[in-house]
Amino acid sequence: MALVSRRHFAALLLGSLLGGCARYEVKNLAKSDIDLVTDEFITETRLLVRELMSKFYARNPDQLLRGSLNTVDARLDQLRDTPGTLSFRELSYAQEIAALELVFQDDFAGDRVFAVIVGLGGMLRRAYGYNTESFLFDSLDSEALSTSARNIEILLWRLKNNRQGSGEPFLISSEYRGKTDNLSFERIFGKLIALQDMMARIAGDAGDRRVTKVVHTASSVFIPLPI
Repeated sequence: MALVSRRHFAALLLGSLLGGCARYEVKNLAKSDIDLVTDEFITETRLLVRELMSKFYARNPDQLLRGSLNTVDARLDQLRDTPGTLSFRELSYAQEIAALELVFQDDFAGDRVFAVIVGLGGMLRRAYGYNTESFLFDSLDSEALSTSARNIEILLWRLKNNRQGSGEPFLISSEYRGKTDNLSFERIFGKLIALQDMMARIAGDAGDRRVTKVVHTASSVFIPLPI
C-alpha cells in the first residue's frame, strides 16, 4: 500500500477509533504529516492506559490496599503526561516488561493493578521513544511498535489464563467467576493493539520519505529540502 494511502487509512482509523480530530498549532510547522498522526496515536494510547487503570481498580478494589496510595485519583496522577519512563520505588523501579511480570508472581505483595499499568504504559512510551510528541527527523522503530502490539496480546491472554496458586486470577478483567461480564477490557486492549500495529506499518513505510505538508497559517515559510 502506498504511503499516502496508509496515511489516509490511519486518519480513518483514528476517526473510527477515537471520534476526534487532529489539533493544529504553530509548533506543528516543525512537524511532518507523519508526526501529526504520531502525536494523535501517542495521546490516545496514554488516554486508553488511564482508562484501563480506572477499570482495573473498579474490578479489583482490594489492590488499592496493597500499594503506597489508596485512591484511584492519586494513582492516575502518577501517570504524568511527560516524556520519559515510568519508574517507581514501590515496584523496585521495575519498568515495562519487568513490571508486567510482577503481576503474575504469586509472591508479589504489591498493587498488581499499578504494576500492570506501569508496565503497559511504560512499554508504550518506549515504543514512541519515550516522547509525548514527534517532530521532523524524529524516527520511530516499526519493530518496537509491532512488538508492543504482540506484547499487549500476550498480556491479555495471560490475564485470562494465568492463575494464582489458589486458582484465582491475578487480576479480574473481562471475566469474573467463570463468566465473561465486562467486554470493555477487550475493547480497550483491541484499540491499543490496532493503534500499535497501524503505527508500525506507517513507521515501516516512512523511512527516508518523511514529507512535510505545511497547509497551515504560515504557507509562505520555506520548507528545507531533505538531505
